[in-house]
Amino acid sequence: MPEPFSLPELRTLDRAHVWHPYGPMPGRQEPLIVESASGVRLRLAEPAHGQHELVDGMASWWSAVHGYNHPVLNEAARGQLDRMSHVMFGGLTHEPAVRLAARLVEITPEPLRHVFLADSGSVSVEVAVKMCLQYWHSTGRPAKKRLLTWRGGYHGDTWQPMSVCDPEGGMHGLWSGALPRQVFADEPPGGFVAEPDAAYVRHLRDLIARHADELAAVIVEPVVQGAGGMRFHSPGYLRALREACDAHDVLLVFDEIASGFGRTGKLFAAEHAGVSPDVMCVGKALTGGYLTMAATLCTSRVADGISRGEVPVLAHGPTFMGNPLAASVALASIDLLLGQDWQREVERLEAGLRDGLAGARSLPGVRDVRVLGAIGVVQLDHDVDMAAATEAAVREGVWLRPFRDLIYTMPPYVTEDDDLTRICRAVCAAAREG
Repeated sequence: MPEPFSLPELRTLDRAHVWHPYGPMPGRQEPLIVESASGVRLRLAEPAHGQHELVDGMASWWSAVHGYNHPVLNEAARGQLDRMSHVMFGGLTHEPAVRLAARLVEITPEPLRHVFLADSGSVSVEVAVKMCLQYWHSTGRPAKKRLLTWRGGYHGDTWQPMSVCDPEGGMHGLWSGALPRQVFADEPPGGFVAEPDAAYVRHLRDLIARHADELAAVIVEPVVQGAGGMRFHSPGYLRALREACDAHDVLLVFDEIASGFGRTGKLFAAEHAGVSPDVMCVGKALTGGYLTMAATLCTSRVADGISRGEVPVLAHGPTFMGNPLAASVALASIDLLLGQDWQREVERLEAGLRDGLAGARSLPGVRDVRVLGAIGVVQLDHDVDMAAATEAAVREGVWLRPFRDLIYTMPPYVTEDDDLTRICRAVCAAAREG
């Protein structure tokens, strides 16, 4: 084993060589160094603002729903590691991948029947888009190659996903002239419990009807728009999309990468609307935050259409597709989630977030406070001062990662009431300082 770096060496090398997400090179802010993690706590290599540990209010970008260093997930990883960590998926198969695919088909809405295992959420969206485009090409309608979505969305940082992120308020405006030109509806009106706005439903239907001959698919994040703005909308709009897509022969894709596995109070957000897409993407919490893995599921209609075409294969094959280590942990994570009363835990978190964030409504500069499932959001009327807001949260002993005008939390489901109270206190402190 090499000698561990000293903390000054780590900081120096990090600054010189490591390009962190959504940041310049070198970074302008010095990241905190995490030494270990257990439960809902991140152990720091050195104290920050007097704190040696931070309660993670982000669940590692919404993935670590069971917290860290969980014995069940650890054992799943160790057991698989003793058998094989990886084997190519082309021409070979193995039990962890087969079991995972079957489990995903079992727990996702009918009639999703076929599973393509991908490396990451963004790649799963790439695969979903490729499925939809190839389906129409294979069935003799190659002109259907555009996508429709609504503004305020976020689907990842690779090429096709960037093209259906918000073209103006999102993170990818730099590429607007180079990305495929998609069709954008207005943002869905806010409010999960609000009655669907009839004028907006007409807007969606008219847009789909007008572009039906060129639309391969509609793709949206159901119920919750995540990194595009942490906005909630009525499930009624999903029903309207399903009806319009059926009426005009357009495929419907739900991106459940952030919302899947219970985050909104249903196992999958589509269940709030009682509809099923033709293609669905899942990721993030799939492996409980342990390893990178995602999946794209589709109906038999989509799979059969592609497989009967002039190119009867889906030409996509990541090197680490179906990774047995990730698949074994994913299976353990799903079983761990479904083996307990996860809905009650999410309801408990929702109630705690509503109570704990209610006081933020009266803070200067706060525009809105909203909660759905295990998601709590404080929206400001100005862009967050990232450094000040992060420092305020750390002083409270909590790790948060604000962005744009939002200070929000998506904690692990295992977060206990005292720690949830601390998270809410930190969100309010960040809102005051940021």
